[in-house]
Amino acid sequence: MPRVGTVNYHVHKAERQAFEIDAGGIVGKLVSPELATTKVPLHDTRLGEASVSFERDGIAFAGLPSSVTDFDWKGWQSIYDEELSDFLESNLGAKEVVIFDHTVREDDPNSDRKPARNVHSDYSADGAKKRLVDILGEKRARQWATGHYAFINIWRPVRNPINSAPLAFLKPASVAPDDWILIDLIYPDRRGQIFGLAANEAHQWVYQSKMTPDEIAYFNIYDNQGLPSVGHSAVDMVEDPTIHTIRTSIESRTLIRYDG
Repeated sequence: MPRVGTVNYHVHKAERQAFEIDAGGIVGKLVSPELATTKVPLHDTRLGEASVSFERDGIAFAGLPSSVTDFDWKGWQSIYDEELSDFLESNLGAKEVVIFDHTVREDDPNSDRKPARNVHSDYSADGAKKRLVDILGEKRARQWATGHYAFINIWRPVRNPINSAPLAFLKPASVAPDDWILIDLIYPDRRGQIFGLAANEAHQWVYQSKMTPDEIAYFNIYDNQGLPSVGHSAVDMVEDPTIHTIRTSIESRTLIRYDG
């Protein structure tokens, strides 16, 4: 029997919409477009209520214990980057990996980076192409663009198993083309684009219950040869009301090249 959680869908409007991140130069201040709070069924892959594969759905879960347990320690990043690079090379056949961002999120009112509670995918096609140049430079980006490349996110719980606000995913086959809404991202020093998603009763939501720090979710954000982009969101839902740990996670953004 699927659990029920609450997500915040985007809303179609005539005008262009935007998020303002660190609005007014205040770290953590977010100005959001209108969102529609909606209850959705969550199908748990751990209980066999749904199955996903990266090749078909652009989403997968894996056991991947890390030697890094403290993401406040100054020396963690090079170690963790190597672990993630090895995983992407071994499991997805990546020929080259660039890890360009890590975000630790805490579901705490005082946190500068809280879980993202809007249904979205991180890049539009134009946003991904611009980000490719931002990361690699124009010459190297042109070389990568002649082959097969992708942006892939890797998400992991930190410190405790996830008991509340799990990260859930939309199966791409359940998403209609008209569900996507282009949203601007306005940062103090740059602009970007994401896709938000509008509500659709056909949507199929999947997650893996009680994920631990030894497990990851990895999912496709943009693939220049057509693997679907995966809509996702933190979901307001509690597994066990007697447990009161703070939901903490690390999200790592990666860029991979599949071929020469």
